[in-house]
Amino acid sequence: MARKALINSQRSRLNAYLEAKAQGKKPEFPTRIYNRCTLCSRRHGFMRFFGVCRICFRELATEGLIPGITKSSW
Repeated sequence: MARKALINSQRSRLNAYLEAKAQGKKPEFPTRIYNRCTLCSRRHGFMRFFGVCRICFRELATEGLIPGITKSSW
């Protein structure tokens, strides 16, 4: 329950930040905005280019759902 509340509050802060940025206003606390994984909402180990965390990235890559990414082996 607490985790969902944190996620919802972060989403509302992100929306407020993006609205203020679009209007040309300086956000009050821009460092409080952080990225979250789109699948599991994890905030640490986030890969910005793919929009997912490292754990979800590894799962998707091993299943072959990310084009161009293969598991390395030698």
